[in-house]
Amino acid sequence: NSGDYTATVQLASSYKVYLEDVAVARNLPSAEMVSGRKVAVVFFDEHNVKEAVVVAVYT
Repeated sequence: NSGDYTATVQLASSYKVYLEDVAVARNLPSAEMVSGRKVAVVFFDEHNVKEAVVVAVYT
C-alpha cells in the first residue's frame, strides 16, 4: 500500500505464511515494491509483525 507505506510479505521457504501491513522504509520507491520482488525485512520483535520493517528490495 503506497499511501500507508505498508506491504504484505511472504516469508522465504514458506508457501502459506504471509505477513500483512509490514512497514516499508520511506526511502524505497513505490515502483520497486512489485509483487514477486525479494525484500529484506528487519524484525525488532520476532513475535510482533508491527515491529518489522522492509529495508531493501533486490532481485
